[in-house]
Amino acid sequence: MLEISVRHAFPGFTLDARFEAPPGITVLFGRSGSGKTTLINAAAGLLMPDEGRITADNWVLLDTERGIRLPPHRRRLGYIFQEGRLFPHLTVRQNLRYGAWFAPRGASRADMDHVVELLGIGHLLGRRPGALSGGEKQRVAIGRALLSAPRLILADEPLAALDEARKAEILPYFERLRDEVSVPILYVSHSASEVARLATTVVTMEAGQVVRQGPAADVLGDPSVLPTGAREAGAILTATITAHHPDGLSELDGGGQSLFLPRLAQAPGTRVRVRVAAHDVILSRTRPEGLSALNILAGRVHEVRTGEGPGAIVALDTSAGRLLARITRRSAEKLGIAPGTPAHAIIKAVSIAPADIGGGPG
Repeated sequence: MLEISVRHAFPGFTLDARFEAPPGITVLFGRSGSGKTTLINAAAGLLMPDEGRITADNWVLLDTERGIRLPPHRRRLGYIFQEGRLFPHLTVRQNLRYGAWFAPRGASRADMDHVVELLGIGHLLGRRPGALSGGEKQRVAIGRALLSAPRLILADEPLAALDEARKAEILPYFERLRDEVSVPILYVSHSASEVARLATTVVTMEAGQVVRQGPAADVLGDPSVLPTGAREAGAILTATITAHHPDGLSELDGGGQSLFLPRLAQAPGTRVRVRVAAHDVILSRTRPEGLSALNILAGRVHEVRTGEGPGAIVALDTSAGRLLARITRRSAEKLGIAPGTPAHAIIKAVSIAPADIGGGPG
């Protein structure tokens, strides 16, 4: 369990955030300036807050009431920065061993061979950082952090400096980290796709405060919580791959309803998360026919939320999970869209990008 409660006053800004999260990846999500990096700096010991308590699996990093304020070097942290920050004069193997050198004597530490296999870096061990791609550097940085026997891993927008190809390369390794490593991970991001793929728990922040927290599917499927704006709204469906077809499509089962996507690399039987952007969803009150779109999911309207503009966000509960649809208020009124009404979500198979599909629990 990760427990964070921090309060600190700056001129013109007050951080006042508290939450608890289960094991896995806890993502701090929100706009720039919402307090995400400030909160992770407090966890790292780079900011000593006015008051607070931070614990990771009963390891107390900070408890101002009891007078506990561990300095950064005693907090048993693994820190993954936006850049790999590897030692350029050392090989990959030596960089990894440098992390292991800092593990406390007698601490339970990760096995080097297991970490190398987990991150797929065995072929890189003899190279120096200058010969690595950005994604490879980040995988080595993750390995170095793991080998230091941390009680908590901090990742401050670790993919922000990578292009889309390198992000696609490294995301599966963060998924493995989430699913196979017991160390809690506090991860800062403002990318909805990253959050949907990786988060076990989402903590959304605004103006220094936590406005919503919970499982990724619940938070991202809540139309009242749009931390990066309506244009980035999207929800998570969970489904199981059932077949790969010769025409290049993969078929998935989402609670008894079929979902077709461009061919996935995972084997049939694999459970995946699928992020569907709200602007890619069309709603119909009845099941439409004669459309090119392959995905038509039946559901029931949970909520309709309107703002000051012409748009509306509709939350639709389906057997595969909750979807969000971004439509106009005029369309919602014309169709009679209201809580409790049945509706069908129409999703083009090709509208879902590979970066929005990931493995692991929903």
